[in-house]
Amino acid sequence: MAKFIYKMQSILDIKYKLETQAKSEYSAAMAELQWERVKLENIFADIKKYEDTLRENNSGILNILEIKAVNDAIAYKKDEAETQKIVIQRAEKKADRAKAKLNEVMVDRKTHEKLREKAFAEFLRETSEQEMKEVDEVVSFQYNNQDAGGN
Repeated sequence: MAKFIYKMQSILDIKYKLETQAKSEYSAAMAELQWERVKLENIFADIKKYEDTLRENNSGILNILEIKAVNDAIAYKKDEAETQKIVIQRAEKKADRAKAKLNEVMVDRKTHEKLREKAFAEFLRETSEQEMKEVDEVVSFQYNNQDAGGN
C-alpha cells in the first residue's frame, strides 16, 4: 500500500512551532501582568499600614515630625500606586496582543490541519479506487482465464 505524504508537512510543522512560541509569549505576558498586579496589591497594603500608623499617632501623644513623615510616605505610595496602575495597563495591552497573536496562529494552524485532513481523505479515496481497479483486473483476468480454459 502507498504511504501518505503531505506535501506541505514542513509548513504545518512550522505552524506548530509558531503556535508553541506564541503560547510561550502569552504565558510570559500573563505572568508579567500577574506580577505587576501583586506589586500593586503590596503598595496598597503599605498604604494601609501607613494609614494605621497615622491613626495610632493621632490618638496618642502628637509627634508632628512622625505624622508628617507618615503623611509623606502615604502620598509617595499613592503616587507609586498610580504609576503601577499605568504599568498594569501596559502589561494588560501586551497580554492582549499576545493573546490575539496566539489566536491568529492557532487559526492558521487549524487551517493547515484541515488541508492535511482533506489531502489524506483524497489519498484514501484514490487508494481505494486503485485497489478496486486492481481487484477488478484480477477478477477479470481470472474470469477470462477460466473462460479460455473451458473452451
